[in-house]
Amino acid sequence: MARKPIDPVKLEVFHHLLGAYCEEAGARLRLSAISPNIRERADYSVAVFDRDARLVAQAAHIPVHLGSAGEAVHAVRRELELEPGDVAILNDPYCGGTHLPDVTMVRPVFERGHNQPEWFVVNRAHHADIGGATPGSMGIVRDLFAEGLVIPPVHLRRRSVLQSDLMRLFARNVRGADERLIDLAAQEASLAQLEQRLHAMVSEHGLTTVRRTTSALMDYTERAGRTLLRSLKNGTYRAKDHLEGDGLGSGKLQIELRLSMHKELAEFDWTGTCDQAAGGVNANPGIALAACVYSLRCLCPGRLPTNDGLFRLLTLATRPGSLVDPRWPAPVAGGNVETSQRLVDVCLSALSTSAPDRVPAASAGTMSNLTFGGVMADGREFASYETLPGGAGASANRAGQSAIQTHMTNTRNTPIEELEQRAPLRIRALSVRRGSGGRGKHRGGDGLRKEVEVLEPLRGAFMGERHEAGPPGSAGGKAGAPGRLSVERGGKRTRLPAKTSFDLAKGDVLIVETPGGGGHGKV
Repeated sequence: MARKPIDPVKLEVFHHLLGAYCEEAGARLRLSAISPNIRERADYSVAVFDRDARLVAQAAHIPVHLGSAGEAVHAVRRELELEPGDVAILNDPYCGGTHLPDVTMVRPVFERGHNQPEWFVVNRAHHADIGGATPGSMGIVRDLFAEGLVIPPVHLRRRSVLQSDLMRLFARNVRGADERLIDLAAQEASLAQLEQRLHAMVSEHGLTTVRRTTSALMDYTERAGRTLLRSLKNGTYRAKDHLEGDGLGSGKLQIELRLSMHKELAEFDWTGTCDQAAGGVNANPGIALAACVYSLRCLCPGRLPTNDGLFRLLTLATRPGSLVDPRWPAPVAGGNVETSQRLVDVCLSALSTSAPDRVPAASAGTMSNLTFGGVMADGREFASYETLPGGAGASANRAGQSAIQTHMTNTRNTPIEELEQRAPLRIRALSVRRGSGGRGKHRGGDGLRKEVEVLEPLRGAFMGERHEAGPPGSAGGKAGAPGRLSVERGGKRTRLPAKTSFDLAKGDVLIVETPGGGGHGKV
């Protein structure tokens, strides 16, 4: 006898319920953390996976985490024996992570009477430092070991007992250890709350109903996605772009996509992409997957549920030893933040051939990552990390927004007061970079200008893109202005590379100008 279809109203209720649980858990993480990067910038994601490690729901947090969080769950299931009360932790980019500052926690959730996890609740948060050669753990280095502490999937808690030896090891290998430990506790609290919500949902509706409804929700997402694919022209489309370099003299690094659309399936083939880089711009396949899923989702009408149904729409091909499938221990700090942005640019470029009116011009194409670290006058260590927004690309029906995080990031700006309180810095200027958006029928959004005065000697690093040429326009629109990085010292201004580590003295001023977005249409 065929099962009765799930009531559409119930489906919609469960969709919003699960999303709300993740949003709530994210709010608890943000409000419990003390680092500006998590508390103010909201650089984290929260998700729920089912017993088969299929994504059930994710809050509207960081898109780059979308494709890779599932790999963390698979890694934990593969590497660890799990029992009630366990919490796993990892950041290894070659075993479920993205880059080292993104610390992931996975908590298996057991329902009463079951000896296998029914759920896996997951969060991922970017810590302002994870050790390594450069404060902020985002410097220009040649291998993973110099980027920071590598954590494979291990138990943070076993049967609810905190593994204190692991915590001591962690604290001894990061800068600003007290801040890092409190942020870890905030991640734990977030997952504990999410577990409670899932137990309550099962108690109210019954496990059988919950399982059927969540599976139906994934099937609905898949059907809606296939409707999208049917609206796109079948065929094979190619697109390419490049990174401007790896900070170690590599020159341009080619990224190439062959996108095949047929039979309601999108095949993303990245095997034509260049070999892995010496510097830290390599991205693991999970990041490439996130870029592909995100790009397809951008074309979907309305708001599709974020779940495993999205991943059924595509296949991914990469070449081992390449920029998007590097071999251990290639450095990867910038793959998550910079290469991911370029992968999206290439995906959207390929999709624009099939849906030209639905794809905007290129946005800033960089997260403009800025890190500082050192010792305060009172002897306290500090480490600061932030990404700086740029201009959004214009579309066929409107101008791009200015000074906004785009595509694979979804974070907020760091408040000036918070930055000045926690680091020996003075923000001399923070403004929209007027006129940096590309001209067109619809103008690209403007970038940002930030001037940072140094009050104590410190070590810093910057990792950005689109400094040689600005984000391209579309349909006859002009490119946005490229980004610039410079330091003002003794009245003299010196241009710096887009990927660099540097030492600054008291009184130096670092000036960051982020790219504008591309314009759309001829004027």
